[in-house]
Amino acid sequence: MSVATPTAVAQDHAVLVLGGLRIPRNTLFWGLHAAGWTAYGCAQYLGALLYDKEPGYLQVITSAAVSGFFVTMPLRYIYRYLWRQRPRTILVGIALTSYITALAWRLCVNLAYDRFMPQMDWKMVHWYEYLSGALQGTYLMLCWSGLYFGIKYYESLQYQREATLRSAALAQEAQLRMLRYQLNPHFLFNTLNAISTLILDGQNRTANQSVTRLSDFLRYTLDQDPMKKVTVRQELDALSMYLSTEQLRFNDRLRLEFAIEEAALEALVPSLLLQPLIENAVKYAVSPREGGGTIRVEGRVRGIMLELVVADDGPGARSANALVEGRGVGLRNTRERLHVLYGDRHRFAALNAHPGVRIEIALPFEKAPGP
Repeated sequence: MSVATPTAVAQDHAVLVLGGLRIPRNTLFWGLHAAGWTAYGCAQYLGALLYDKEPGYLQVITSAAVSGFFVTMPLRYIYRYLWRQRPRTILVGIALTSYITALAWRLCVNLAYDRFMPQMDWKMVHWYEYLSGALQGTYLMLCWSGLYFGIKYYESLQYQREATLRSAALAQEAQLRMLRYQLNPHFLFNTLNAISTLILDGQNRTANQSVTRLSDFLRYTLDQDPMKKVTVRQELDALSMYLSTEQLRFNDRLRLEFAIEEAALEALVPSLLLQPLIENAVKYAVSPREGGGTIRVEGRVRGIMLELVVADDGPGARSANALVEGRGVGLRNTRERLHVLYGDRHRFAALNAHPGVRIEIALPFEKAPGP
């Protein structure tokens, strides 16, 4: 049985922030759409006044503005689809859509000329003459498209900024929770007690190494920037500092297995991503059992995704609900951080593996920059 985090994130947000004002997206679109075609009509009308256009031209201008308003309405929904495509597809789609829309618009405009200005010196006889002026119309549609994608890009930047701020807050909260709930006084008491036992047994060198490792790990958790991404190799080094103190308590009862591919070692992950999951495994799979248990950490790159697994051979949970409630702090922190950082580009699942629990994470593969 699995518990997977919901990853669907709506691409069209209900509110857009502009200059500190929160404007509903539909209101913004229709307002700009109407204002744009109204401005076009006004500009054409001023031009008619300057050049003393013939009677009926005002009706043509009105028809052009109104038809332009309606024929460009579908562009919004077409461009929503194009927004998710590759850049080349977007550019080709914009050019093709703009030209087809310009053809429809020029047909309406030329019909208006025929209807309201019958006194014209030239008359359209052939059907294709009703499509004349499509090239000039295409330029206008490209301007409409540029404005749409410009606002869309600005909206995307605003959303990413908001997501980054929320991610920073959640990451900070996750770090504080780890220190409060996971590195709790019981953990420190047990670790220091184990060190005291080593000193009484005359194993002073081992005790000194253990104190140093505990100090290094505590310093790492306090100094680490919660927004910083580290390589899987660095994450494993931090885990090593943590696990070395736990092995003082459990000795050979705590068995560790690592199966990390070389390519995965240089992948970037949020700092302190695996520690809460490992701590959960120690608490629920190793500590309660006289014979201890095995914790296995796997890492591999599959296509554009980095896959990480933390599995144990403990008793597991009676049900999915028990799994979530029993290990809620570590799982919830990890799920929330991944959800904010990656949106629908990640996968997180907690599985009852029989025996044990298996945590599976898939993230976009980001390789650490070279030196």
